[in-house]
Amino acid sequence: MAGPQGQRTGNTDASRRLMALEREAVSLVDRMPELLMDADRIATTVAQGIHGRRRAGPGETFWQFRQYQSGENANLVDWRRSASSDHLYVREREWEAAHTIYLWPDVSPSMNFQSHIAPVSKRDRVLVLAFATAELLVRGGERVALLGRLPPTANRNAATRIAETIAADARAGVSFEGIPPNAALSRFSGLILFSDFLTPIEELRQRLETFAGNGIAGHLLEVIDPAEETLPYEGRTEFLSVNGDQRWIGDRVETLRPKYQARFAAHRAEVMQMAKRFGWSYLTHRTDRPASEPLLALLMRLEGSGGGYRWMAGSADKEAR
Repeated sequence: MAGPQGQRTGNTDASRRLMALEREAVSLVDRMPELLMDADRIATTVAQGIHGRRRAGPGETFWQFRQYQSGENANLVDWRRSASSDHLYVREREWEAAHTIYLWPDVSPSMNFQSHIAPVSKRDRVLVLAFATAELLVRGGERVALLGRLPPTANRNAATRIAETIAADARAGVSFEGIPPNAALSRFSGLILFSDFLTPIEELRQRLETFAGNGIAGHLLEVIDPAEETLPYEGRTEFLSVNGDQRWIGDRVETLRPKYQARFAAHRAEVMQMAKRFGWSYLTHRTDRPASEPLLALLMRLEGSGGGYRWMAGSADKEAR
């Protein structure tokens, strides 16, 4: 049985953890407006550098004229356009079937890490990437959802609604986990996970297998601090646990670097292999690099995965010009 001193120590540790969680919640809520502005700026920058993947299909919006091909139904011919040419032309409409993409930014305690090398924390970067992705998707006519929290929507304020939901959860003291929630997704929808994926590999595998087994098209975007990848420290170094209640001091920590880097690379390789087995895409991003880089790469992966994403449809076309 613990004595009075042990009880006081336990109470002190619990109070410290509670205060740390409260500080994290306040920090997260306070940062939301700035992160949303960063996301909008980055989304606009990326939108100006991509071309719409618009294609013919059922819909009401005019897309293009093309020459009539032998064997097609004559009802398809646009006689007004054809009258001014020696060829017959068909009016095509833009394909307008919206896709549903579920987003999950990992804001668990481990994502608060920021080394002296990086300008932002992992948490801030995954939130900016998630908000910017939501903004670009709804500009293109797709529906986005916050995994396990918000239903799909095509509303232009989707990024703001996602931010407000995460902030409300932080205020309410919701415990953010390092693996995505076990939520039911509509079959053949898309899923984008923004995380460091440093959770135990078996826990991650069990959760992702559930999604993959339901025909979900997944995309993993690993966000990592450069110090976590390289262990750049020298000499005597103190390491703290995620909650700050445990510490370890290493002498000549540079001697641990080769073994540490090998273990880090092995964990990453397992996650990459898992994604490959599911037929999912996998991207890595360091927080000392611009956020626009992984966002543009992610959009190209989404486009190449077979979905009919219409990135630059509607008003986004005008903004890009």
